[in-house]
Amino acid sequence: MTTEPISSRRADTRRNRERILATAERALAESGEISFNAIAKAAGVGVGTMYRHFPTSEALVLAVYEAEVRNLIEIVPTLIETHPPQEAFRVWVTDHLAHYMATKRGLGDALRAAATGAEVYNRAYDEVTVALAALLRVNAEAGTVRPDLNPRTVMRGLGGLLLLDPNEDQGAQIADLTDLLWRGMATP
Repeated sequence: MTTEPISSRRADTRRNRERILATAERALAESGEISFNAIAKAAGVGVGTMYRHFPTSEALVLAVYEAEVRNLIEIVPTLIETHPPQEAFRVWVTDHLAHYMATKRGLGDALRAAATGAEVYNRAYDEVTVALAALLRVNAEAGTVRPDLNPRTVMRGLGGLLLLDPNEDQGAQIADLTDLLWRGMATP
């Protein structure tokens, strides 16, 4: 009998978890429903593996949501390092925040059922607002936006991403909203 090194098993466990989360994210964004059997099959894992990682559907929904928030926050330093400030803001909004908002819209009912109180939402809102504040700060330093912008006010404006018409071109709607907000934030 051969035994697999612990680091290989941990890496496999991490990959399984990541595949489950990615598959669950797609399922929730599309239908807003969780089927452990369907997600396990699509992720290429057994149902037992699903339950080892996520003992309840609520745990899975919260893990998907928390992973989305973490991805949205963790990308900001990379965008700031690799793009001019204005472009970093636009890329974050169009490529990352819009995706997060679409996922959040798809997760709506499942999140309400899974979340215990407003704690999860409030923590995520605060963390995303801090990430946005970093983008606004580098833009203010570059002179592209007014230095007096309140990140919470800008977040409320970006909340319009939740109201996109699914029957129209999503990319065009996101660009229009981003352009509108940018004109309001730009230095005179």
